[in-house]
Amino acid sequence: MMRIFASLIAAFTLLSPLAGHAQAFPNKPVRIVVPQTPGGASDALARIMATKLAARWGQPVVVENKAGAGGNIGMEEVARAPADGYTLLMSYVGTHAINGALYAKLPFDPEKDFAPVATLAVLPFVVLVNASLPVKTLGELVDLSRRQSVAYGSAGNGSVNHLLGEMFNATTGVKFLHVPYRGASPAMTDLIGGQIQTVFTSLPSAAGFIRDGRVRPLAVTSAKRSAGFPDIPTIAESGYPGFDVAPWFGFFATGGTPAAVVRQMNADINELLRSPDVIEKFNAAGAEPFATTPAQFGAILKDDIAKWSKVVKASGAKLD
Repeated sequence: MMRIFASLIAAFTLLSPLAGHAQAFPNKPVRIVVPQTPGGASDALARIMATKLAARWGQPVVVENKAGAGGNIGMEEVARAPADGYTLLMSYVGTHAINGALYAKLPFDPEKDFAPVATLAVLPFVVLVNASLPVKTLGELVDLSRRQSVAYGSAGNGSVNHLLGEMFNATTGVKFLHVPYRGASPAMTDLIGGQIQTVFTSLPSAAGFIRDGRVRPLAVTSAKRSAGFPDIPTIAESGYPGFDVAPWFGFFATGGTPAAVVRQMNADINELLRSPDVIEKFNAAGAEPFATTPAQFGAILKDDIAKWSKVVKASGAKLD
């Protein structure tokens, strides 16, 4: 009996550090690295969640923008961070599922060097035009492009914005001229200024400009309309059935982060995604809350890496 009791004590001693670590998390500030410039969808969603998580955890949750190299600079920082859950990556399909096919070599493995924590949202991109452009529908924009050159701006070669434009070209048979920028914000600035005619950009990054009338939305890229912008038709409704692109956004931790910590973060985040306040804030930004388990998130990532690699190959986009 004493031997059995001693064995149980030993087993408990071995397990207790992990249990204590999970229960104590977090006991210091948490960083969320956003590998894009301020003002985009990743930044907007990260800041909504940072405020809510700080209140829930009783610890500061700080958002840091680490833009550059198509998101790879910020991603590498998280990949090399301590695997303790205190550094999170705010990622999305563009950086995590596309860059592996776009860049000849990455300083990290998009799957092995990161631990999927939780998806946050899916959101459509939106086709915008300069408010003074004489088109009111997507069909009118297509007709205009057959009479004159139409340039669309993107966040850079191989970005989701760029690839969406190429997918639209292939779907409609038109040829919008691609103009890459160093991020979505400068592309939006030139759209408002009239230097380019259209952009494909995320709804959260465009919401304020749509509401104040500085740009005109023509269609969203998802299969259904956005709850936050129900008056904007879909591309499918506009005469191009089957067009459906609504990228996911979510949190990753450094690969090797304890599973107990990942599970706790996932549970906390998913509970927040069910709260009316977060749903309202996401919908106002054009996003739809999307909750998964870490395993489901990992499976989604794997499928999207395969899917988007085909799109990148078809576009011919490559970066060093």
